[in-house]
Amino acid sequence: MTIQEFIIKFREAFGDAAPLPVSFAYSITPATDIKSVPKCMIGAVSKVRYGDSLTLCADNVLCGGGGLYTAFRPMPERVPVFVSEVEHYKKTKEMVKDYVDSLAITLTDKPYLNFVRVDKLSSWDDAEAMIFFATPDILSGLCTWSFYDNNSPDAVTTLFASGCASIITFAVNENLNYGRRCFLGMLDPSARPLVPENELTFTIPMSRFKEMLDTMNDSALYQKAFSALKRRINK
Repeated sequence: MTIQEFIIKFREAFGDAAPLPVSFAYSITPATDIKSVPKCMIGAVSKVRYGDSLTLCADNVLCGGGGLYTAFRPMPERVPVFVSEVEHYKKTKEMVKDYVDSLAITLTDKPYLNFVRVDKLSSWDDAEAMIFFATPDILSGLCTWSFYDNNSPDAVTTLFASGCASIITFAVNENLNYGRRCFLGMLDPSARPLVPENELTFTIPMSRFKEMLDTMNDSALYQKAFSALKRRINK
């Protein structure tokens, strides 16, 4: 399925009110001018749905965790203490270290991480994943589509993560390993104020998204049950 064909089918399923997904890819070339971003990048990433592309690099990702989860820098020593003793997201700093070690993050050898809305892509080839910003009704459709050809208990999964890890790190690793999991994210209380209150993220690594493009037409997205949700999404 081409990019334009996907956009037509996405609009047919979800209507015009559903934001088009955002792709991200590492590159040796920036997709747009390098601009400063807030310390938490999530607000800047969320705005890409409106059409302007975003390029992140080691120089404009200022958050210690953000530098780690974008794979630009190793984890700063202060992060485990901050996550456990300031944010209280994990019981001990050792738990934070163990968890980060288990993610096996490999630092990128490319200087840029580009976020581009799907209608501005020229090809699927270089993308790591597609990020959907989704209300519960939109999530219903995305999950239903994901479950259509996958009986695995973790076909859709939620893991402990910062906002940036939930949309970047897991998908990069999954894509690298040709995995089939999709990731429900943006549960991080620190990142949630930067997205609408009734919205989560649903990230599909490209290894899985390319499979799902082949099942889209036959899934429940175009059947009676979801058509009622489409009407409510578009009110």
